[in-house]
Amino acid sequence: MPKIGDIQLPDFPLLLAPMEDVSDPPFRALCKENGADVVYTEFISSEGLIRDAAKSTMKLDIYEAERPVGIQIFGANLDSMLKSVEIVEQTKPDIIDINFGCPVKKVVSKGAGAGILKDIDLMVSLTEAMVKHTKLPITVKTRLGWDHDSIKIVEVAERLQDVGIKAISIHGRTRAQMYKGNADWEPIAQVKNNPRMHIPVFGNGDVNTPERAMEMRDQYGLDGAMIGRASIGYPWFFREVKHYFEHATHMAKPTMEERVKVARRHLEMSIAWKGEHLGVFETRRHYTNYFKGIPNFKEYRMKMVTSDDAQGVYDALDEVLDKFGDYSFA
Repeated sequence: MPKIGDIQLPDFPLLLAPMEDVSDPPFRALCKENGADVVYTEFISSEGLIRDAAKSTMKLDIYEAERPVGIQIFGANLDSMLKSVEIVEQTKPDIIDINFGCPVKKVVSKGAGAGILKDIDLMVSLTEAMVKHTKLPITVKTRLGWDHDSIKIVEVAERLQDVGIKAISIHGRTRAQMYKGNADWEPIAQVKNNPRMHIPVFGNGDVNTPERAMEMRDQYGLDGAMIGRASIGYPWFFREVKHYFEHATHMAKPTMEERVKVARRHLEMSIAWKGEHLGVFETRRHYTNYFKGIPNFKEYRMKMVTSDDAQGVYDALDEVLDKFGDYSFA
C-alpha cells in the first residue's frame, strides 16, 4: 500500500484535488466524510502568503477531521517559496504540495504553475530547496508537459523523486490543452513503470466514473486517483468509487432528500467559515451537480445561483424538496 513519507494510505487511495474556490474546508469536510483518503487545500500563492494577503492566509485553515491534509502552494521565486514553507509549517499540515500544473494565464505568466514546465531545471532546483527546508513531506502536482512536443514527464518525475519528493500527482494533459480533449494516462503509466521510481504515482484527469477509476488502477497500474471536477457538487463520488471497487456494482444514487440536506449543510458551513456574502457566492458553483439531470429544474437552479442571501437559497432548497422530493435518480 502506498505511503507519503510516513503517512500510510489504503490500497489505491482517492485524493481530493486542489481546486481554486472549490477545495475549501467545508467542501473538504464533505468529501472526507464520503471517503476521500487525502484532501488538498485550494492552491495558495507564495507571494500572497509572505505579504499576509487575507485571501491567501485564510486558505491555510485546516481541521483535525481532514487529516491527512495537504496545503498546496505555487510560485516561481525561490525566496518567496521558502518563506511560504515556513508560514505553512505553522499550521501543521501533513503534507506540503507544490503546484506545477495550474494552466491559468495569470499564474503561468509569472512562471509559476504549469509555466515552470518551460524550465525543468528551475522546477527541480526549486523543489530540492523546498525539500531541504522542511521536515514535512513534499509532494508535487504537475502536467505531462508544456505542450505535445515537450512531454518529458518520465524524466521530470524521476528527477523530482531524486531531490526528495514523496509522491507525484500527474494530470494527463499538457498546459497547451488546458482542460480540453481527453486526458492521456499512458505517459503517467510510463512514469509508474519506470523501474527507478519508488514513490507513489497518482493519476489525475477524467476520473469521472467508478469504471474510470478502476481502469486507472487495473489497466494503468497507478497508485491512486486524484479526483477533481467529478466531485464538484457531488462529494458522494468517493464513496461510489469505493463501493464499486468492493462490490463491482453501482450503489444507489443519493436521494433528493439527502442532496437537499447536504447542499444546505454545505452552505451553512461555508457561511460559518467565510461569512454570508462569500459563502453564498462561492457555493453556487456546486448546485448544478447537486441536482444534475432533473428535468424542468432551471427555474429552481436559477433561484439558487442568483440569490444574494442565504435565506433565498434555503427557500429554494425547500421548494426543490417539496416539488421533486419523489424524484428517482438513475
